[in-house]
Amino acid sequence: MFKIRSLVSALMLAGSVSVASAWEALPTTAPEPADNPSSEAKIELGQILYHDPRLSSTGTVSCASCHNTMLGGEDNRPNAMGVHGQTGGRSAPTVWNAAFSKVQFWDGRAASLEDQAAGPVTNPIEMGMKNWDDVVARLKAIDGYQALFESAFGKDSISKENATRAIAAYERTLITPNSPYDKYVRGDESALTAQQIRGMQKFEEVGCTSCHNGPAFNGEGAFQKFPVANNGFFEAQHHFKKDKGLAEVSKNPADEHLWKVPTLRNIALTAPYFHNGSVKTLDSAVNVMAKLQLGKDLTTEETADIVAFLKALTGEFPRQKMPVLPGTHGTTLN
Repeated sequence: MFKIRSLVSALMLAGSVSVASAWEALPTTAPEPADNPSSEAKIELGQILYHDPRLSSTGTVSCASCHNTMLGGEDNRPNAMGVHGQTGGRSAPTVWNAAFSKVQFWDGRAASLEDQAAGPVTNPIEMGMKNWDDVVARLKAIDGYQALFESAFGKDSISKENATRAIAAYERTLITPNSPYDKYVRGDESALTAQQIRGMQKFEEVGCTSCHNGPAFNGEGAFQKFPVANNGFFEAQHHFKKDKGLAEVSKNPADEHLWKVPTLRNIALTAPYFHNGSVKTLDSAVNVMAKLQLGKDLTTEETADIVAFLKALTGEFPRQKMPVLPGTHGTTLN
């Protein structure tokens, strides 16, 4: 747990740095760890695993079920739905541009995409497999996976570690650059409308960039408390404090209501909003954040301007060709 606390402290400090670098365009490639360099074979395998529902106990839920790459990278539900129609207490975060965050999950408990990829598969509410040994056995039983793993990692390489490495390598390709905002900060003054420029200025003026900074508008994975202010009206409506965030994992009262700062990239496509998916519209989410985090009441015009700017963060989505999954040839695993 000391490791988690050290990571939180470092990322909270990172979240408090100067916002002078807030206006950054999104890179077209994501950073990757030295122990998991990307390759075409690894990315191909990762995309197949990401879309294969047989990694779930019922054979009905894949990574893509909750993190839909055909739209905003999540499922537009208040709470993600797993095996047997079960739902948890949190909204699925977007997978698009997740590679630009230093931690994963709403509570930041995973330090990498590789770590994150391992969790949902054996979560009883999400994909429901009993353990990764069973997952590996299932992959070995599916004709075609042996060759795919061999191409990516070498002979006899089907394992939890290599499966999660492949999924992470694929997820690092899920980048949405060249939004109107990106074009504007690169010098195309016609890329944003007058309202969007006003919204960009207001976004900085009211203090949004104190947390939502960096190329992905996520503080690169910094932790922040939410909500900062107590507000009985909003709490009665949205129950933000019911979930204690990082403290649910660390069991440390000092971590209560600490959350990873979410990306604002493609935010117009990822309603409903917040960790519990309790806010249905983007303008409502902007007003909630202004009040609870910054202690400010926005006018209708200010809210509209900020929302217009946030819509300019919708980028270009790389075309996704759906993979053909390896078949089981005359039998079933369920």
